[in-house]
Amino acid sequence: MTIGDLLEPGAITLRVNAANKRQVLGVMADVAARAFGVDADEALEGLIEREAASSTGVGQGVAIPHARLSGLDRVRAVFMRLETPVAFGAVDDKPVDLLVALFAPKDADSSHLRALARVSRMMRQPDLREQLRKARSADAVHVLLAQAQESKPTAA
Repeated sequence: MTIGDLLEPGAITLRVNAANKRQVLGVMADVAARAFGVDADEALEGLIEREAASSTGVGQGVAIPHARLSGLDRVRAVFMRLETPVAFGAVDDKPVDLLVALFAPKDADSSHLRALARVSRMMRQPDLREQLRKARSADAVHVLLAQAQESKPTAA
């Protein structure tokens, strides 16, 4: 499984302007509502609840917000690139400009945790992050994410 398996071009948004974390999450919820037919308010509430527990900013300008939603039959993803990075409470205190939100069914098994781990490993790759920041279209982003391989731990 790649991020591309969870993500369709209609769930990719580039050049987003948002002033703060809450606005970013609101746009992500709206994209999820349009792309997956879920309730935008429920999506936003789920994302905010998760962020209240602890930030999903994983460092290097990346955040992986996630929530469980009714109306989904499998894990789905939204990709967003911000025009201007936003403070997100990331582990490295750097602002975030690349986000991959994961939405899982309310009764999801551990598949959403595997997806979260896989996305996290993929987004640790400096080359992939750079290519995503330079991509000019949603289709280009989709191809990059669909073809991305997980980074493998290196032997010491």
